[in-house]
Order: sequence, then C-alpha cells, then structure tokens
Amino acid sequence: MKKVLFALLLILALLISGCGIQDSGSVPAHTAATAGTESTEITAASTPEDTSASGLTQEAAEIPSELFSSRDLDAGYDESKSALIRLNGTSAVCSSDAVKISGSTVTITDEGTYILSGSLDDGMVIIDAEKTDKTQLVLDGVTIRSETSAPIYVRQADKVFLTLAPGSTNSLSNGGTFTAIDENNIDAVIFSKDDLTLNGSGILIVTSPAGHGIVSKDSLKITGGIYDINCASHGLAGKDDVCIVNAEFTIISGKDGIHGENTDDASLGFVYIQSGSLDISAEGDGISASACLQIKDGSFRILSGGGSVNGTAPSSGSWGSFMGGGRHEGGKMGGGMMGSAPDQSSEAEDTADSTSMKGVKAGAALTINGGVFTIDAADDAVHSNDCVTVSGGTFEIASGDDGFHADVTLTVTGGTIRITGSYEGLEGQHVVISGGDITLTASDDGVNAAGGTDLSGQGGRDGMFGGPGMGSSSNGSITISGGTLQITSYGDGIDANGSLEITGGNIIVSGPSQGDTSTLDYDTSAVISGGTFIGTGASGMAQTFSSSEQGVIAVSTGEQSAGTQITLTDKAGNTLLTCTPALSFAVVILSSPEMIRGETYVITVGTLSGEFTAS
Repeated sequence: MKKVLFALLLILALLISGCGIQDSGSVPAHTAATAGTESTEITAASTPEDTSASGLTQEAAEIPSELFSSRDLDAGYDESKSALIRLNGTSAVCSSDAVKISGSTVTITDEGTYILSGSLDDGMVIIDAEKTDKTQLVLDGVTIRSETSAPIYVRQADKVFLTLAPGSTNSLSNGGTFTAIDENNIDAVIFSKDDLTLNGSGILIVTSPAGHGIVSKDSLKITGGIYDINCASHGLAGKDDVCIVNAEFTIISGKDGIHGENTDDASLGFVYIQSGSLDISAEGDGISASACLQIKDGSFRILSGGGSVNGTAPSSGSWGSFMGGGRHEGGKMGGGMMGSAPDQSSEAEDTADSTSMKGVKAGAALTINGGVFTIDAADDAVHSNDCVTVSGGTFEIASGDDGFHADVTLTVTGGTIRITGSYEGLEGQHVVISGGDITLTASDDGVNAAGGTDLSGQGGRDGMFGGPGMGSSSNGSITISGGTLQITSYGDGIDANGSLEITGGNIIVSGPSQGDTSTLDYDTSAVISGGTFIGTGASGMAQTFSSSEQGVIAVSTGEQSAGTQITLTDKAGNTLLTCTPALSFAVVILSSPEMIRGETYVITVGTLSGEFTAS
C-alpha cells in the first residue's frame, strides 16, 4: 500500500525577466617586431561594455586594446654594444661616460644597454636619464643590498627595461628602513618614477622588510622571468597598470600581492594578466585593481588574509528563535511562522581602518576568460565593485564571505567552479548564469541577488523587524539559462530579492530543513520555462515557482534525513529525475522539460511514495 505524501501546492504568477552583460573579446596573437623599436602589437581584450548601472563611464571601464610593445617582450641584447658594469662590494667599475660611480652608488645618465654583474654590500643603482631615453638594465648574477633605500631606483627616463639574463640568479634587498634621498618617497626595493618593464628568463629574489617589492609610478609590465618576492607591503604595484605575461611569481606580502591603483584617473590602475604562474600569500588582497581587472589565462594559487578560516560571517539565522510574521505573497508553500534575527555577516565598503582581504578584486569590471585558480580568502574570493564576468577557467575556492561577488552584475558563461566553503556562494544585484559547471557550499544563501553593494546578510529578512533589510532589494534578479548548478546551502538555496527566471540548465538545490530558510526565496516572481530543477529544503517558509511553462510538482514530505533518495517516475515507470540530498529536508520541488502539465507522476522519497499531478 502506497503511503501518500503530505501536501501538494502549485501556484502560478506572471513572468518578470532578468538582465545580462556582454562577454569580452579575445586577445590577438603577438606579431614579431625588431627588438629596438617601440610598437604596440600585443593587445588585450576589452572588458564588458555594460557599466551604466554602476555610474562608470565606458572609458573608465575598459582596459586599453594595446598593452605590450615588441620591446617589452624581447629580452635580447647585444653584449658587444652594451656597457659592462662590474659591482665590487663597496664600489663598481665601468668604462662608459654615461655611468657615474660615487662609492657604492652607480648612476646611469643616458639611454642604451647596461649589463651588471657582481655585488654591492650597501649601495644602489640609479637611472637618471633624459625624459625621452629608453634604458635597458641587464642583471647577470647581481646581488645588491641597500640598507636605507632602493637597490634599483629609476629617478627619470622615458622607460626602463630590466632584463634578467638567461641562467642568472639575482638578489635585491633593503635593510629595513627607507630614508629620503630626494623629493621622491622611495619605498620599494625596485622603485621607478616612470614606465618599467621586467623581462628575461633569469631569477630575481626581492626582499623588502619595510616596504614594497617592485613599484612603478607609471606603468609596470612583466613579460618573463622567475620572481621570489617577500615584502612588508605590496608585492607588485603600478599606478597606471600592472600587466603580466609569461612570468612566474612567488609573492609573500604584508599588503596586496599585486596592486594597481590610480586615484587621479578612473581609467587607470588596472591589472591585466595574460598568462604565467602566480603563488600569492597576502595579508591584504591577492590581486587588486582600482579600475578593471582582466585575466586571460595562467595558474593562480592565492591565500589572502590568512584564508577562509579568518572569515567572520556567521551562518544563517537563529533557527527560529524569534517569532515573526508570514512570508510575502505569491508561491507560498506553507504557513510557517519562524523568523530570524538580523545577520551581522559581511562588511559594506572597505574603510580606512579595515583591511581588504579578498582573493581577486576590481573597482570596475572584472573579467576572467580562463586559468586555473585555487583561492582561499578571508573575504570574497572574487569581487568587483561593478560587474564580474567569468567565461572560462577552473576554480577551487574557499571564502570567509562570498565566493563570487559583483555589486552590479555577476555573469557566468563557462568554466568549472567549485566553492567548498563560503558565506554566500554567488552574489550580485543581478546574477546571470548561461553556462559552466558550478558546485558550491554556502553557510547562508547559495545564489543571492543582493541588490547592490556588499551588504549581504545585514538587516532583517525580507523587511521584517521594522522595514526592509539593508542588503535586500526587490530590483534584483537571477537568470539561469544553461550550465549545471549544484547548491548545498544552510540558508536559502536561491534567494532573488526581486525575480527569478530559469529557461535552461540543470539545477540541484539542497537546503536545510530548519528555521526561516527555503529552497527558493523571491520577492516578485519565479518562472521556469526550461531546464531541470530539483530542490529540497525547509517547509515553514517555503515557496515554489510562481509560474511555469513545463510541469512542476512541489510537495511537503515531513522531516527527511540527509541521504534519503528522491525519485520521480512517469506512468510507464520511466525514471525522469533522481537525487540524494546532502542535507535533511521537508520539501521537494521538481521540474523538467519532460514533465507535462496536467500529467500524473509518482514521487518516491525513501519509503514514502505518492502520485501527483504536475501543474
């Protein structure tokens, strides 16, 4: 004798559509040029165009299309046409009239190529050339320590190319203090007032116990070499930009690992990474750009703020310790009365007395087209104050706050994403998923349309306890049209502070059966017209879809333990859907293109079974 499941609730409403953002283009291949010329033939893709919602101009939201010159990428040099500088501990020797030597200070005053070897115990190399000069400095087995300043200081030039000679190991270090020698605030082991490019295939070890590792007050480009940087502040910093291709980094930093910031021009301060290997342990952000950030490819291992164990976001609610009112209208699945206290989960904007500890962060558009990422962050793993677009890549993420966060639109069109721990897995005012393979675990909401800045979890739930919560907004949207999405959440599985639209994809939501959580949570509408949806969760505050163009069945099962199998079969006994939820549940919501409205299906939950008509 079949045991009939407890209840069937199917409620319909109108469709409200979501919003999206365009993906970026591709980077054309490098065209070779002669080594001595400055041309711009390596290009970067533009970032997503839709930035109007954030108030940013198009110019401020784009990375320039031309980034690397042929000379940036060409680490060659002709020794017979170069000046040789031999460092001898406390002094140096060179026959060029363009090289001035005073004790342990070597000053280069003209353009050309200069090859350095040997060591300085307490000295520095200064480039002080004409503003139009391009100077190449080749390090070939160099060790320079400066007790009170920068071992290499670019006071003036048009551009300096710092080349690591093949097979060489070079070491630059500061003694622990920086004492002013002119009007510039020298605070890095390599400090440049003008454009700086590092290239070559050698090794460079940078030690800066009192300051930054490598700084350019203009553009910083790195197109080759192996770098080991240990510093008290930022590892790499560029005022206009930091652009990387084909280089290998190990960075341990007291602030950001890579930092681009320009407070004078919103279009500058961007970071672009085309390829390479980066292993970053940062007390601040792993990679930070005040403007756009674009990653095309590469290998990334990022530990920021000591990792997710240092995150402070609590799990959802108090599991019904407060009595609250009923839920908003539309799609109700039960008359549960349990509410929750306001969460105190995540910070708003970074303040002067707080440290940002995000994995990858951008002030404007953040675009990831590919790469392999392992990120363990105390705060958001991937964050933009504007839009985030992910079109490829492989991600293993643990976050003390959000896995991916965008103040405006978070778009996922491809890639493999594994979020093993987070407060909220995917968050943006608008979340658009059209592809990719996503598996996430969240202590609060799995996917959250939060309605703007990083205020998730603050204020009361759905406006209870005296008005709308600070982190909720009914103009948010979640749109899913493709990909696979598997959610394990201890708060709401999918929380749209506004509307939810599903037109495709394969979605599995496993939510808890306690407190004020639910499989679906939305303010205005939840529409499904394609794709597969399997959801479980709590019954007290539950909602099902408000409208559907394919069959939907939503049932209350009573309390079921984690690991209880759910199966949906048609009248012929064919299995249409099956899953084994990772968490306990009291509600099941099922929908599939194979389910026909008005047809009868059999749902089996553990030892329980019953027939239900899809609506």
